[in-house]
Amino acid sequence: MFFKRSKKPLINSSSTSNPLLFYLNKMLKFIKLSPSRIKDLLLIVSLSISLFLVFLHPQTPLPLAVTAPSRSPTRRHHLLFSIASSAGSFPRRSSYIRLWYTPRDTRAIAFLDQRLSSSVGPNLPPVVVSGDTRSFPYTFKSGLRSAIRVARVVKEAVDRNEKGIRWFVFGDDDTVFVVDNLVKVLSKYDHDKWYYVGSNSESYEQNLKYSFDMAFGGGGFAISYSLGKVLARVLDSCLMRYAHLYGSDSRIWSCLVELGVGLTHEPGFHQVDVRGSFFGMLTAHPLSPLVSLHHLDAMDPIFPNMDRTRALEHLFKAVKFRFMRATNSSLISFQCRKLFLRGREVQELRITLCSIQENILEIHVKDH
Repeated sequence: MFFKRSKKPLINSSSTSNPLLFYLNKMLKFIKLSPSRIKDLLLIVSLSISLFLVFLHPQTPLPLAVTAPSRSPTRRHHLLFSIASSAGSFPRRSSYIRLWYTPRDTRAIAFLDQRLSSSVGPNLPPVVVSGDTRSFPYTFKSGLRSAIRVARVVKEAVDRNEKGIRWFVFGDDDTVFVVDNLVKVLSKYDHDKWYYVGSNSESYEQNLKYSFDMAFGGGGFAISYSLGKVLARVLDSCLMRYAHLYGSDSRIWSCLVELGVGLTHEPGFHQVDVRGSFFGMLTAHPLSPLVSLHHLDAMDPIFPNMDRTRALEHLFKAVKFRFMRATNSSLISFQCRKLFLRGREVQELRITLCSIQENILEIHVKDH
């Protein structure tokens, strides 16, 4: 015998003690909706509401996007050069500074350990005496405490609160900058963000001894304005922690690592940790602007039969040609076309100065 099984109500009968659930149960029985049909009904209702909101409901027009004004390009006056020097070396190396510094459009300050006995000429940057660093420890054996003073040049330059600065550039008194090339290099980066721009050494041994990821200070390095303001606030505490390091650039780099900032490598900065002739390295210069040269006292003159100063002056005659830096990839490229040797004496040397895209100038240097 078979018995007809009664269907269970959609809502448990025990819930009839609640009047709301009781009436809901009665309603479901009346309209006879299964759970699947209820789900379909809810989907239809939600779809109808969505279509109404999209097509029929009046919408408030979105405001037009306000575009920020385009930032003006970086110029020479946006850079502040800080030169680490001393009262003993500044007069002797001032000829190097005159090669790239022009009072009219280059902003620079020389930081010395003490006052000069004579006044500075108008074609040299103003000099200031660095602050007292005797309270900072220095424990590197056979090192020079002046590394602390040179490292604090970063803080002292930032704390001057010079107006209109986008980049702080640091170098030594025997560092020669190609300023317009440096401006082009730094123009690639946003000075409102944290940037530490420079290059390591050409020497494997020096990089292994110090770091491959550190900007060597003699070759020069640049710090964006926003990063400089932060670094200046924490630099003194860093100098207390890193008393065991050798140089100023190691101290700056260690502080920046604590801030989470790595080196942005630009191969145009040259520490020149080589001795003798640098001509071969200039000939093989990478496809990037030549930005700086350092250790000029230890280099042979770039051009034959000239002292170092005259050879560099001859180089900067070509650098000052405006069309030499007209393209984004402009640099000074050296190609030796003819080289006649009689013993050690160079009879004729033809140097070609050109940009990446086209040869634009040729200078003949003859033996006098």
